[in-house]
Amino acid sequence: MKVLVTGGAGFIGSNLVEEYLKQNHKVVVVDNLSTGKKKYLPDGITFYEADIADAEFLRIVEEEKPDVINHHAAQIDVQTSIKEPVFDAKINILGTINVLEACRQVPGVRLVYASSAAVYGTPEYLPVDENHAVAPLSTYGISKHTPEHYIQSYSTLYGIPYTILRYANVYGKHQDPKGEGGVISILVDCAVSGRDFTIFGDGEQTRDFIHVEDLVTANVAATEKSYNEIVNISTNIELDLNKTVAIFQEVTGTELVVHYGEERKGDIKKSFLDNSKAKNLMGWEPKISLHEGLLKTYQFYKKM
Repeated sequence: MKVLVTGGAGFIGSNLVEEYLKQNHKVVVVDNLSTGKKKYLPDGITFYEADIADAEFLRIVEEEKPDVINHHAAQIDVQTSIKEPVFDAKINILGTINVLEACRQVPGVRLVYASSAAVYGTPEYLPVDENHAVAPLSTYGISKHTPEHYIQSYSTLYGIPYTILRYANVYGKHQDPKGEGGVISILVDCAVSGRDFTIFGDGEQTRDFIHVEDLVTANVAATEKSYNEIVNISTNIELDLNKTVAIFQEVTGTELVVHYGEERKGDIKKSFLDNSKAKNLMGWEPKISLHEGLLKTYQFYKKM
C-alpha cells in the first residue's frame, strides 16, 4: 500500500512514517518544514517539501497516486490560533479543502484526518463521547472542526472513504517543547534542561494524556480500513496536571521547581474522552500506561 502523510516530518506524522515503513508500506511525505524536522524522516521514503494549501500539492498527489492520505499537516497551537486566526484558518481549513480536492482527483484514495478534542469545547458531561455537542472555545477548535464537515460532504458528493480521529492530549518522542509543544513535552524539556516548570492556572485542570505509540496504532487501523465515522482516540482516564507532574517526578527520579501562572484564554478546565467507540468499531485500545509513557519520553529526550 502507498500512504501519503501530510505533516510527516512533524511530531505525530514522523512516528506514523516509521510505523508505516515497518509494515512495508510505500511512504510519501509532504511537509513544508515550518515546524517539522527533516532529521525525523527515515531513509526509504519519498519526500516533498511543499505546502498542502498550494497547487503543487495537487500535482504531487496526481503523480504519486497514493492509496491513502493520512492528513496530519496543521497549525496546532491554541494561542497562535487566537492571535493569528487567518493564518490558522488558511492551514487547517483551506489546507484541508485542498487535500480533499487532491483526493477527488485520484479515484479510490482514502483519507485519515487528525482532529482534536478541542472541537468539543467545555464538556457538558464526562467522559466526552462522539455524540457530545461541538462548541469549541478557541479558533483552533473551530479550524479543526470545520474540515470535518467538508470531509463528510466530499464523502457524500464524491464517495471519498474517510476516518476522522479526534485526539486527546498526545505526547511522546519528536514533540517539540518550544512554541507548539504540549504540556508534557514542556515538562520533560524542563526536567532535562534543569529549568523551572510553569503551570498556567491552579493545576487542577484535567486532561486525557495518550502516548504517541497508541495514536499510531489507531492510525494504522484507520489506514487498513475506512470507517466513515468520527472516533475519539484517548485513554478514557482523567488526570489533573498537579498529579501528572508528581507522577513524572516519581517515575523519572527528577525534582522540578514548579511555579503557577495566570490561566490562559481558550484553555478548557476539565476534559477526558470516552474511547469505547474506538474499541467497539476499530478493535483498538491504548496499551501504554502514563507511567511507561512518561519514562519513555523522558529517556528519549535525555539521550538527545
